[in-house]
Amino acid sequence: MRHGKKINHLGRTSAHRKAMLSNMATSLILHKRISTTLAKAKALRTYVEPLITRSKDDSTHSRRLVFSYLQSKEAVSELFREISKKVAERPGGYTRILKTGNRLGDNADMCLVELVDYNETMISTKEQIKTKTTRRRRTAKKVTEETSPAAEVQPEVSAEEKVEKKSRKTAKKEPEAETSHDLPLKEEPEEPKE
Repeated sequence: MRHGKKINHLGRTSAHRKAMLSNMATSLILHKRISTTLAKAKALRTYVEPLITRSKDDSTHSRRLVFSYLQSKEAVSELFREISKKVAERPGGYTRILKTGNRLGDNADMCLVELVDYNETMISTKEQIKTKTTRRRRTAKKVTEETSPAAEVQPEVSAEEKVEKKSRKTAKKEPEAETSHDLPLKEEPEEPKE
């Protein structure tokens, strides 16, 4: 039984698991998006998000701690120079996991792991979708209709007056019925041939 065991060992020894997560975190930081299995992605998320939080405080101590996990100078410098500025306002949740289906060989669940602030397509769609958030209440609309001066000016029209208006409209349309294209064509008499 696995009661209370929160870490997924991923079928590897401790050293192999640490090395694999370090390499995956380095690739994620340098390339901003990687493809992997779902189990590895969930393990990577718990590994890399504390490092990104640590990068918000740019000090020698923080850099040395992050380097002890990543073992890559390029990844550490990229994390502290570029990524920490983009995620400065975000209080966590720096990565996103997008499922992509199953792998052909062994049917493993595959996914993309990406840094949230670097997906340009999702950022641009969020800016376009912004809509008006205020809504007009129905009761306020009824009150304005009842008190509006337009409602007082227009008297109610009886059924007889409506019929008279319709008959006037149809009477106006009747003379227009005879037009040049409705008349039959007249044939001209043919001249006798000599």
